[in-house]
Amino acid sequence: MKKYLFLLLTAAVLAVLAACGSSDEDNSSDGGTSGGGDESTEIKVGASSTPHAEILEEAKPLLEEQGVTLTISEYQDYVLPNQDLEDGEIDANYFQHKPYLKDQINQFGYDFVSLGGVHVEPMGVYSKNISSIDEIPDGTEVIISRSVADHGRILSLFEANGLIKLDENVDKAAATTDDIVENPKNLTFSPDVDAATLPEMYESEEDALVAINTNYALEAGLVPTEDAIFVEDEDSPYVNQVVVRSEDKDNEALNTLVEVLQSEEIQNFISENYDGAIVPAATPGD
Repeated sequence: MKKYLFLLLTAAVLAVLAACGSSDEDNSSDGGTSGGGDESTEIKVGASSTPHAEILEEAKPLLEEQGVTLTISEYQDYVLPNQDLEDGEIDANYFQHKPYLKDQINQFGYDFVSLGGVHVEPMGVYSKNISSIDEIPDGTEVIISRSVADHGRILSLFEANGLIKLDENVDKAAATTDDIVENPKNLTFSPDVDAATLPEMYESEEDALVAINTNYALEAGLVPTEDAIFVEDEDSPYVNQVVVRSEDKDNEALNTLVEVLQSEEIQNFISENYDGAIVPAATPGD
């Protein structure tokens, strides 16, 4: 009898020890949080190839030091990065400025927030055959993106360079071609081209003016500060943001990403590597 009780007691002790061991193993295999020992949090960020993905590549080792492993998913358009963020295919995206984000939220009902701004890509206006504002002929066609969020920005740039005048009662960021009240050169605005194809229009429509987003200009081998007839200055309000789903606004790893992108090291990288075509955000937290 005593031997039987001893065997039962031994079996019970072994069962308890096995359960504790299993619990420890389960705890040690949990991921998804940063800052815990040698564990690394993985985040996937969608970005335009140039310059966003390049800047993220520069940030990778800095993130690794803080326990965050970054995977970059590159995009060639302005629509899929928000769709994939909505669907949970990526954890954040880094390609858009606030007016575009606002327009996308209004159109599709996305529940997104910005975690902070990183850089500005000054919009430029290019032409094959026109080399200065003074040379722009009467009736010149102006080819711009079909993205409504860019229209006010482009029109404001034309106004700043004395080519048109907008209704003073209109929010310049939301202006459309209908808000032009003075157009002394009778410019014709054609807002029906995908942003990614604007460099192709620059090559084929030699007598037109083409407003090209800087990331696409760089991919086409254009240097805004050298090749554009005129370009936005560094005070542009169109700061490129890191955007996440609202439910992730307090995510530690994603906020660490923004801190790294706004760090002096990355901001210096932007200043030194893009020759003024990409500039650090004057107020990155906006």
